[in-house]
Amino acid sequence: MSRIAVVTGAAGGLGRTISTRLSADGLHVCGLDKDAGGLAEMQGSQFTGMPVDLTDPEAIAEVFEEIYKTHGGIDVLVNNAGTCFMSEFPNIPVDEFERQMSVNFSSAFHCSQAAVRLMQGRDGVRKIVNISSNGAYNFDVFDPPHYRASKAALDTLTKDLARRYAREKIAVNSIAPAMTETPLFGVVSQEVLDAALAQMPHGRAMQPVEIAAWVGFLVSPAGDVSSGNVIILNQGRDVR
Repeated sequence: MSRIAVVTGAAGGLGRTISTRLSADGLHVCGLDKDAGGLAEMQGSQFTGMPVDLTDPEAIAEVFEEIYKTHGGIDVLVNNAGTCFMSEFPNIPVDEFERQMSVNFSSAFHCSQAAVRLMQGRDGVRKIVNISSNGAYNFDVFDPPHYRASKAALDTLTKDLARRYAREKIAVNSIAPAMTETPLFGVVSQEVLDAALAQMPHGRAMQPVEIAAWVGFLVSPAGDVSSGNVIILNQGRDVR
């Protein structure tokens, strides 16, 4: 029987790549996203698209209940859903702040709550992988403060859950990439983008397939002994 993985933000650039990687590794992926059309394009024997508003805790509870009824539980959760709003402090509208935290942090919190319940009693080491950002700790880059705060909160959740569930064999890690080529590139000006890319030691942005490979590693048996870590992927840019 296939292991069951849930990937949030599955219809986006990075989410699609992560879903493809996990499916190729033999997992059955339940992809969660509000983009029903995008999920329909991905439908296949190893992928089930499940449209859901990840900013709605009740909708999250309902979709995880559906997963339980169909699959009996889950083995992997990848909290990948995220966005970046670019208003600058102090001129950040209240609704933008609330949505930033809801998409990047609250969705992961509520999905993790639901996932842990469905991981109970499953064989082996179960995995939660949170997609964070270098912006949570690197204050030289351009990220606005509400984006940073949402990702820093995600990393704190990672460490708490890793410690809390270590003896129950639920491993929880964050992956914190620097500049990665996704549709989010479109939220910044070309000038800001060029300046950020110029700081990357390899002279280029990282590719979604490179991030997905790290997710695949953590989800594999090789990642069983890794938990509570924030794994920095930035080509060595911030080594001091």
